[in-house]
Amino acid sequence: MPARPQDAAAFHALHADFLILPNVWDAASARIAQEAGAKAIATSSAAVAWAHGYADGHHFPPEKLVNAVAQIARVVGVPITCDAEAGYADDPAQAGENVARFIDAGAVGVNLEDGTAPHELHLRKVEAVRNAAVRAGVDLFINARTDVYLKALAPEGAQVEETLRRAAALKAAGASGVFVPGIVKPDEIAAVAAGAGLPLNVMARPGLPDAAALKALGVKRLSAATGTFNAAMAAAREAMAEFMAAGDSEALWRRRGAPLDYNALFKG
Repeated sequence: MPARPQDAAAFHALHADFLILPNVWDAASARIAQEAGAKAIATSSAAVAWAHGYADGHHFPPEKLVNAVAQIARVVGVPITCDAEAGYADDPAQAGENVARFIDAGAVGVNLEDGTAPHELHLRKVEAVRNAAVRAGVDLFINARTDVYLKALAPEGAQVEETLRRAAALKAAGASGVFVPGIVKPDEIAAVAAGAGLPLNVMARPGLPDAAALKALGVKRLSAATGTFNAAMAAAREAMAEFMAAGDSEALWRRRGAPLDYNALFKG
């Protein structure tokens, strides 16, 4: 199902207040997120790759991500944003073509990261992705991720300044928002939120203020990243180990809780 302009507009509007995204990895987790109250669906590149048996970091074939987004779009009724890593290509034009396929599968937003690649290459990819979205007729929300904090691309004391420098250039290149994983100090969050000129997305991790505090600091989006996948896999691992150790059917049944009617969710 190709992305719809009205879904893109709705997704942009969600950044006017404060958006919490639990991050998903397949159609089932996406629909569970919607049932839990998610106003939009966000994939995690790592979680999607792991769920398909691949390592994160451009190891996941982009055509498989196209299929994953399409499967998610079939079962949810809220906007979808897709973690596109660094566009799954070193060449900006190819990154744009890849994102065009994600849009055609139903995504109205993407994350596009720099990692340790040159900042100028990141800007060229943002420009290429924006051009691809314009050709597709969709006001794609490009959440430009910079790893200034996560990968220590600048020394302590200079990270806010470097993040703001990159944010200004990313905005000029066509980004809709800036994602700064790894930032946790309230004063630094406030400085980036005030100076970026774009909605600020932060990533859940120990030491990060809670949602109410983040909103007060000016943050517009909070992502779980791999947190929800790891929580789900921890629960699965514990249930499997317990069942194999004791073969206790009663204990396994108790772990089920009150399951959703998955047949009802996915029929049609």
